[in-house]
Amino acid sequence: MKALEVYTLQAGRVRADITNLGARVMRLLVDGTDVVQGFDRPDDYLPENHLSDFGAVIGRYANRLANGRIALDWDIIQLPRNNGPNCLHGGPRGWQYTIYDVVSASDTRLELTMVSPDGDQGFPGTVQVRVVYTLSDDGALRVDYHAETDQLTVINMTNHSYFNLNGDLASNIHNHLLTIDADRYSPVNDTMIPLKEHRPVDRSPFDFRQAKAIGQDIESHHPQMQIGHGYDHNYVLNRPTLDHPSATLASPVTGIRMEVYTDAPGLQLYTGNFLDGVHGKGGMSYPRRSAVCLETQQYPDSPNHRWPESTGYLHPGQPFHSTTIYKFSI
Repeated sequence: MKALEVYTLQAGRVRADITNLGARVMRLLVDGTDVVQGFDRPDDYLPENHLSDFGAVIGRYANRLANGRIALDWDIIQLPRNNGPNCLHGGPRGWQYTIYDVVSASDTRLELTMVSPDGDQGFPGTVQVRVVYTLSDDGALRVDYHAETDQLTVINMTNHSYFNLNGDLASNIHNHLLTIDADRYSPVNDTMIPLKEHRPVDRSPFDFRQAKAIGQDIESHHPQMQIGHGYDHNYVLNRPTLDHPSATLASPVTGIRMEVYTDAPGLQLYTGNFLDGVHGKGGMSYPRRSAVCLETQQYPDSPNHRWPESTGYLHPGQPFHSTTIYKFSI
C-alpha cells in the first residue's frame, strides 16, 4: 500500500490539511476554528477502520444511480448496489478510498492524480483523474476536478465535506443560516432517485432563496422531507458560475460565513440525517444533523435521465473539468 500523507495549505486566515487517501480535506481551519467533521489520522479513513465520505473527493459517479445501472450506447452496465437498490457515490469502494499520487505540493497548492482502471467498481473505461486544491489569501479554497477517459463512461465528481461552522463539530446545525440560489429542486422517489421533473421551491420547505435557518422547516411534514428524513435533495442552480455564489452558509455563533461558487449545474443539500454518533476528532461523537453537506455536482442519476444541462457522460477526447470554491469570511 502507498504511504498515507497529510499536506497543509496555509493562506491568510485559512488552513487546510489534506490527505492523499481519497484526496480528503481532513481539517479546515478558519482563524483556528475547524469547520469540517472527520477523524484525527489519515489511516482512520481506511475502509477497514471507518466507512465514511468525510471530506473526500467522490467518484466515479457521486450521488445515486438508479438500480445500479447506466446505459452506454446500447449497453446496460450493472454496477454494485450499495444503497438499497441503487449505486451510491461510486459503489462500496469508490474513489474516497483510493490513495492518490501527489504531483506537486506547496504552501498554497496541492495537485493529486490517480488512475481509475477499466472495470473499477463496474464502471467501464480507464479514467485519468487530477484534483487540484488552491488556497488564496482572501480565504478561498478552490477545488479543480479533471478527468479523461479512453472509452465512453460516466463522471460526477464532488467534495463531500461535512460542514459545521459553530466552533463545536458535535453541535446541531439547525441554527446555520443557508442561502441557495435555486428556483427549483429535484424531488425524489422512495429510494432517493430523482423524478422526471424539477419542482419550484416556492412556498415549500425547499425555498432557501433568502437566508433561512436550516432548522426552520426541517421537521416539516412535506412528503419529500419525510422521504429524505430532512434535506437530501439536488438543487437546480440558477447561475452556476465562479463569479456569483450559488450558496452561502453562516453560523450565528462564530460569525463564520462560507460562500460556495461552482460551475456545476447542481448542488446536493444534505443535513447529516444519518449521522449516528460515529466517533471522530478527539473522540467526539457526531450526532444526527451535526453537519451540512453542500455537494456541487451533476444531477443525480443524470445518465438515466439525460437532462440537456447535465448528462453525466464522459467521452474520449472530451475531458471533464469542473471547479468549486469555498470562500470563508468572518
